[in-house]
Amino acid sequence: MKLVIAGGGTGGHLFPGIAVAEAWRQRAPAPEVAFVGTKGGIEARILPDSPFPLYTIEIGGIKGKSTVEKIRNILKIPASLWASLRLLGRLAPDVVLGVGGYASGPVVLAAWLRRIPCAIQEQNTHPGLTNRILAHFADRIFLAFEPEGSPFPPKKCIVTGNPIRQTLLSPPTAAQKEERGFTLLVFGGSQGARRINEAIIEILPQLAARGVRIIHQTGRTDYERVAQAYRDTGIPDGIATVTPFIDQMAQAYSTADLIVCRSGATTIAELTAIGRPAILVPYPHAAYDHQEKNARRLLEKGAARMILDRELTGKRLLDEILSLLESPETLRRISENAHSLGHPEAADAIVEALLPLAAQRQGITEGAAHEA
Repeated sequence: MKLVIAGGGTGGHLFPGIAVAEAWRQRAPAPEVAFVGTKGGIEARILPDSPFPLYTIEIGGIKGKSTVEKIRNILKIPASLWASLRLLGRLAPDVVLGVGGYASGPVVLAAWLRRIPCAIQEQNTHPGLTNRILAHFADRIFLAFEPEGSPFPPKKCIVTGNPIRQTLLSPPTAAQKEERGFTLLVFGGSQGARRINEAIIEILPQLAARGVRIIHQTGRTDYERVAQAYRDTGIPDGIATVTPFIDQMAQAYSTADLIVCRSGATTIAELTAIGRPAILVPYPHAAYDHQEKNARRLLEKGAARMILDRELTGKRLLDEILSLLESPETLRRISENAHSLGHPEAADAIVEALLPLAAQRQGITEGAAHEA
């Protein structure tokens, strides 16, 4: 059975797709998986080192773009739809799943035009424009959260949670925890976060004085500046690891005693699935303010701490870090509360719902071939 997963652009869209692809390979008979994305998305860097082939189409975003970019990208839509129709004709999938990102729209629509079963996965509490449109064509809609005034047709919806990659679900051993000191993991999503970077730079001397080890994903734009700040502070490489992007995220999560990060849907899903305590700094310009909503959901359950972006300073962040560093019991309680909210089975649940759609498609195509 062949599954095509469409979308990407950022880790928040790509990594749930990879999680579903991994589950598909484990559960589907004679499984095949292919991704469709764009050359400029994170998928073009991550997937070549994976077992999943990537095909690309030319498509761009509209929301948040300049007028010229909007016009240019709108004009690309007919060509991207035609390219998607041709590509699906060659790949002949049994089912198509859209995970968000620029490529998701034309590929899912092309699947519907070709009468290939299709589904979408919505990672956020408030769906974006693309998924609201695609919902009219999708056979199934997989939701990360219980719907609250959802615009989606209820009969199509299944609440699964956000899917998590298998590599992230292996907790560290007690021995591993004892071998190292208190470790702080800092990241701002796959593209980094300048505000978080600046706050951490401001408090590097104090963290170093407390013997805190740091793993810091800066994003590519900020890497040189942040790395130089670590060097200027005199923090040795054995104490701090500074990198533009963390490829081995499972290892970083397993090493961390505390995490400072944004609160995108995929990050929240990962934190809760593995049960890690975090100080969340919601990105203030996220669509429909979904990052603050995500963070508050955890905050209300005692499953995270939160600092709003406009309130983020080095001192405020340091106070939060030190209060948790000095209270292992609080860290343990936050971890347990976070873990209780997780959905580590989400990828399997999505595959379980996709398999009947794929089987239906195979039955139709086999029947047509027999009649011919």
